[in-house]
Amino acid sequence: MGKKIQSIKGFYDVSPKRQKLWRFFESKILNILDQYSYEEIGLPMLESTDLFVSGVGTHTDIVEKEMYSWIDSLNEDRLTLRPEGTAGCVRAVIEGSLTYNGPIKLFYRGPMFRHENVQKGRQRQFHQVGVEAFGFDDPSCDAEQILLLNRLWKSLRLKRIELQINSIGDTKDREIYREELIAYFEKNKSSLDDDALRRLYENPLRILDSKNPNMQSMLDKAPKLINFLSKDAHQHFDSLCKILDDFDIPYTVNDRLVRGLDYYNRTVYEWVTKDLGSQGTIAGGGRFDYLVEKLG
Repeated sequence: MGKKIQSIKGFYDVSPKRQKLWRFFESKILNILDQYSYEEIGLPMLESTDLFVSGVGTHTDIVEKEMYSWIDSLNEDRLTLRPEGTAGCVRAVIEGSLTYNGPIKLFYRGPMFRHENVQKGRQRQFHQVGVEAFGFDDPSCDAEQILLLNRLWKSLRLKRIELQINSIGDTKDREIYREELIAYFEKNKSSLDDDALRRLYENPLRILDSKNPNMQSMLDKAPKLINFLSKDAHQHFDSLCKILDDFDIPYTVNDRLVRGLDYYNRTVYEWVTKDLGSQGTIAGGGRFDYLVEKLG
């Protein structure tokens, strides 16, 4: 008898019953994206490894330990299965896969790949829908994406979902804050776990996102990034909050919300639920005003 071949750990078959649920979800979100004038762009699942190293950031979990990467045996190109969609979408706009004559709103959908521990709420191949808006510098664009998602939750009749928002300012703001944060963590080094110690001088902001219960009291007392924002960044965030208030969108300002990728600036947000355990983030995003320039 031949050896039984099974699926790879973290990669799952999708039964017809679950496929129907996915098609139902897609129909809901595609309808809403049409209403908000987002156009679909198809992106390759395979990209240059350099795209994610430059775009996502060297000292992020994705680049350090989660990417499926290899060197092509034919031409020695460094290749990676896409772990997220933003960098590829920005690459497509820069490369000229579409005519850019001004502000444009795009969305993409499909499988993403991350080599991480398999646990509830985590898969090594997972599907994602992403939206990207180019050429909009005011907070109304940030608010529109939040309103879009709020409409989606209502359409799906989902409840017990909470919006958390924050501003992580601009590059200069974070440089000043980073020094203050490192100094604070150095004074509390005995409270840091191994993961936090590894991040201390490379990406200290990510320590704020730690779920280690033994660190929460210390993290709650850490300096707040919002106190280091420039006047422009503060005004941007205040304007976003006012728009959400005007539309009666409940939210919580989470001053420890930083997101996990290096390209974010100013607005960051997450929609979270307690119904999924520790992996409770069901959507998230923010601004990345400098990523196009960073990728050339």
